[in-house]
Amino acid sequence: MAFLDNVLEPPRYGWTDECGNLSQPNAGQILKEFFSRLNVFKNKKNWLSFLSWMLVVLLAPFLFVFLFKYFSFKLLLVAFVYSMIIMGTHGTIWHHRYCTHNAYKFSNKFWRFFTQNLTLKIIPEEIYAISHHVHHALSDQPGDPYNATGGFLYCFLADVNHQPIARSMNEKDYGRCVSLMKHTGVNTNTYAQYQVWGTLANPTRTIISIILNWSFWFILFYLIGGPGLACAVFGAAGFWAVGVRTFNYEGHGKGHDKRRDGIDYNREDMSINQIWPGYVAGEWHNNHHLYPKSARSGFKPYQLDMAWCYIKFLSLIGGVSSYRDSKKQFFLDYANKDKVTAYESPKEILVTE
Repeated sequence: MAFLDNVLEPPRYGWTDECGNLSQPNAGQILKEFFSRLNVFKNKKNWLSFLSWMLVVLLAPFLFVFLFKYFSFKLLLVAFVYSMIIMGTHGTIWHHRYCTHNAYKFSNKFWRFFTQNLTLKIIPEEIYAISHHVHHALSDQPGDPYNATGGFLYCFLADVNHQPIARSMNEKDYGRCVSLMKHTGVNTNTYAQYQVWGTLANPTRTIISIILNWSFWFILFYLIGGPGLACAVFGAAGFWAVGVRTFNYEGHGKGHDKRRDGIDYNREDMSINQIWPGYVAGEWHNNHHLYPKSARSGFKPYQLDMAWCYIKFLSLIGGVSSYRDSKKQFFLDYANKDKVTAYESPKEILVTE
């Protein structure tokens, strides 16, 4: 816990107040911290946070060109599916279940690279994965980088204000950060480079990978459907990049206890299962907090899990060599205790294809 307590760069208003409770900054303090951490002229170690939001800015013109020049209901449907389902599901598959929780393993580097680049690259893996480990360790407690009780803005701007890694780690702790990302294939800085840039990611390699990814997808969509399709998809990706920043505020009840008996079985934090994120992104959040290392979080019959469908499909064709599936454990422990005989084992299962 000592490592996770200190692995993120604390905001100037701190994680806690003088009484040890969650610090409750006002909107002015949050915005001041946000713009300060985007200022690459003041400190070049702000480069990754700046890049994360600059990508959103660069995608905005595509959305406006689509809306005012190429708009059609057919392209609107494409944009909706791409932003709400494809981008959302890919975020769950790659950033959430793989980069953070290592819930499944790829058979080789090709399938890892294929999955990583299945959509436009927008969210740097480092910003998501390291902070998400802290989120699970300190869920809804002071230090949780997107603690919903801090308010909407506290969560919405968390990728800049709360999620970047600490900039003054010793070499041992930096090595632990590198280990958390090693399985992702992301090339990380040496400790000396980290001391210069303040990040795991190297700016040159990161920017080149994004340029190559965006170029590939723009050319492909342009060849398939012309500039209208390309602008619709890129604009939709930008829309998703803004919308996804609202999820943890909603997914933890907006700071209130909205858990329901028979639906939300995890009572250790305020996470809740929601139909919309569940269906479009496989994000059954309360289930996920029960079994964070499971490659599946849609356990009940109505809980469609598109992220799990992709992982299972890859396992069937040899792209995924193993995965953890906690569905049986969920029913044994929570949802169906009176029907234990319907399931074989009370243990979480590691499946090797």
